[in-house]
Amino acid sequence: MENPFNDTYFMKKALQEAETAFEKGEIPVGTVIVVDNKIIARTHNLTELLHDVTAHAEMQAITSAANFLGGKYLKGCTLYVTLEPCQMCAGALYWSQISKIVFGARDEQRGFMTMGTQLHPKTEVVSGVLAEEAADLMLRFFASKRK
Repeated sequence: MENPFNDTYFMKKALQEAETAFEKGEIPVGTVIVVDNKIIARTHNLTELLHDVTAHAEMQAITSAANFLGGKYLKGCTLYVTLEPCQMCAGALYWSQISKIVFGARDEQRGFMTMGTQLHPKTEVVSGVLAEEAADLMLRFFASKRK
């Protein structure tokens, strides 16, 4: 029997967080951090609510997961995020030594790959998981802001 706890399953959970951000007027980026098929952090962007440019979903997730684990390193953990991390978040993910990052849509303008930001050499990256759904959510959000 196939394991139901796969990248698509957890990316759907991250998309739920992105929807929550959308409803709050935040740029709709959502994350979950998983260890041993268990979600230990569930966050979304909070930059508007907190008036903090660093309150990206990934930054919130790193802090939450580190608090849950009782240490600063996220070895053995996987971050699921709906949008490719920016270079700030990629830098924090580098220092966290997270084992795997799975993201949905690319950020062609500000994503870590476009910016040439390095991740930890042992971090595995998987891209494009539910990318269309994540990109559609971003498009809907910005279209609503232009009305």
